Amino acid sequence: MTAIPGDPVDVPDPHVVASVAVQNLRDLGGRPTGDGGSVARGVVFRSAELASDGVEDDPALAALGIRTVVDLRTEAEREARPDHVPAGADHRVLDVLADLPTAAATQAAALVSAPAGLAGALAGTDVAEQMRATYRRLVVGDAARAAYAALVRTVLDADRTPVLVHCTAGKDRTGWAATILLLAAGVDEDGATEEFLAVNPAVRAVFAPMLAHLDALGEDSSVLVPFLEVRPDYLRAALDEMRATYGDFPGYLRDGLGLSPVEVEGLHRTMRG
Repeated sequence: MTAIPGDPVDVPDPHVVASVAVQNLRDLGGRPTGDGGSVARGVVFRSAELASDGVEDDPALAALGIRTVVDLRTEAEREARPDHVPAGADHRVLDVLADLPTAAATQAAALVSAPAGLAGALAGTDVAEQMRATYRRLVVGDAARAAYAALVRTVLDADRTPVLVHCTAGKDRTGWAATILLLAAGVDEDGATEEFLAVNPAVRAVFAPMLAHLDALGEDSSVLVPFLEVRPDYLRAALDEMRATYGDFPGYLRDGLGLSPVEVEGLHRTMRG
């Protein structure tokens, strides 16, 4: 896939958690905050779907001590590839796109089952704009706001952490979840964007064989690329929508997610450890 400006290159990523059963597994902790502190490690993890049979026996996951798995996927995605939950963890469904189940960010699952058909159907469409529209929906959609508020309250519950939050590829819905939590911890937008883009190597590696197969069949795989990576303008679309609708990030937490001042301060403390 084409390199995107801001992609981390040739530097070991300290947030990656190596796992044989879960792709794109990362710890949000360790990023610097604007006041000289850092995000707490071991509180919130992010990943792709937990569809592998090996999840329950994966030593890497077991070492994290996950207490709650938050599944942001649609009903169709969950039915097609159900989660396998680590031993001792509760499973919580928070469908971010329940009111828009065919949004562009949900198409990764369809690509796995029928990439050629989807590539043909998308010919001539502005897939990147569809992705930006989905990101705007993640900010203002009713289901999204309810789901992300519930995610925050899950993180605030000491009996539910550590939390592992995921969608299908762990890049879009999960990417906005990570952005919320990092900004709440005091990470600036540049730092949150760095985390947002850092998943690109993992997701590209996952989908590279599929794209190569399509190319071998004479299909135009390039039309699918905007679905299969994150781009700075995707997150920028969400942040711009946040500012246009709520004024700023504190306004989004207050008016968009309905969080009280006590919850906002509690989230800050929790993400800072």
